[in-house]
Amino acid sequence: MGRMRLTVSAHDDTRKLIVLAVDDEPKGLDELVHCLRNSPHVALVYPAIDASEALRLLSADDPRLADRKARGLPIVDAVFADIDMPGLSGMEMSRVFAALRPSPALVFVTGHAEEAVNAFDLGALDYVLKPYQQDRLDRAITRVIDKLAASAAPQYRQEGGLGQVKNDDEVIPVELAGTTKLIPRSSVRWVEAQGDYARLFTTDGSHLVRIPLAQLEERWEKAGFVRIHRSFLVSLPLITELRMGQGGYQVVIGNEEKVLPVSRRHTRALKDRLVGANRST
Repeated sequence: MGRMRLTVSAHDDTRKLIVLAVDDEPKGLDELVHCLRNSPHVALVYPAIDASEALRLLSADDPRLADRKARGLPIVDAVFADIDMPGLSGMEMSRVFAALRPSPALVFVTGHAEEAVNAFDLGALDYVLKPYQQDRLDRAITRVIDKLAASAAPQYRQEGGLGQVKNDDEVIPVELAGTTKLIPRSSVRWVEAQGDYARLFTTDGSHLVRIPLAQLEERWEKAGFVRIHRSFLVSLPLITELRMGQGGYQVVIGNEEKVLPVSRRHTRALKDRLVGANRST
């Protein structure tokens, strides 16, 4: 229990984050805690040397955590956890946290890029590779802040606190020549089905992912993506024109950046979404 200590950031504030850091390597845990404490958005850091200690810590009689439970908040705002740990692994621990209501945001930290896909399958908000870098952890903290603000918890919307959310931006892991790249959903302009895969067209190119288009349609509907064809999913705000072409309706993405076909089956729903979007602006 020697390592079970509360670390108070110089930025302590009740509107800032309370996080749990879990890493079975003492040096790695110290580096993780150091980077988290350096963030102006983090107030308290609870370190744990393994998953079992993390679970014991959160079940302990801590007045700060008890107060959070009483107010209907997650027991901690976020868990930054190593995946590969002896005994109870980070993956197994994540299932325990995911079962909590409300559950904390989960960020995996590891030295193995190939595990990114499994991490996101478990609902991880982000995936940070070792060795820890301050700017990369800062981006992960920003994603946690956005997720919390999206939950509409009042203390995250106070002036001077975490600020208003832009969106709860999902990230998608993409394998590129042995390297895992994380693609923010907000950078995706349209998606094309390619069998059991989908190709994401972004602001800086295209990326093939092993996700069926139907699954992305379901996951991204509330984020403003609309199915226009059996082969295409499009970000609704980027549609600048719906027009009749030789073979039927077409949509224009951006400033004639791309013209995509609209199937007869999806035309009515698309028109309704476009009208609804215009009325809300």
